[in-house]
Amino acid sequence: MEELETQAEWINPCWYVIQCKGGESFRAAEHLTNQGYEVFHPVLSTKRKRQGKPTVVTEPLFPYYLFIRLDQVVSNWRPIRSTRGVLRLLTFGNTPIAVPDALVDTLRAQPHHLEGSHSYFSAGEKVTITDGPFKDLEAVFKRCKGEERAIVLLNVLQRPQDVEISVDSLQKN
Repeated sequence: MEELETQAEWINPCWYVIQCKGGESFRAAEHLTNQGYEVFHPVLSTKRKRQGKPTVVTEPLFPYYLFIRLDQVVSNWRPIRSTRGVLRLLTFGNTPIAVPDALVDTLRAQPHHLEGSHSYFSAGEKVTITDGPFKDLEAVFKRCKGEERAIVLLNVLQRPQDVEISVDSLQKN
């Protein structure tokens, strides 16, 4: 019975993990897709500040890795290694590591969209307020309050006060 289950794994397509060259996972995914492979490259959209302005950036959920669906018998594995952006197929010894379908299905079901700007600022970091009534004043970032607001420590009337302000109105010093 075990032998039949092992043979079934070799006949049915499975997900495998590809390690990509640094910063080239998008390129690898594109080239593999163009070659006709089924590829899953989980990404997320995150808000980052670029040149002082908040920008939505798409980043890989797993930097340097993507998933590819292959059949042990039918799929042509040879072009994968020479595909631009691909470093190698993850293996244990000489055997490629299959990833459970349930894991990939779970990742596909998750919404990988805006991760708040809190990833840009750290607690205790000095910031400058760039907009509003406190423009050009220095403050200390305390924490995010939701995705759009932040709590900063600001000296008001010679006393430190917690002030709630838009995250987009803050800039690192």
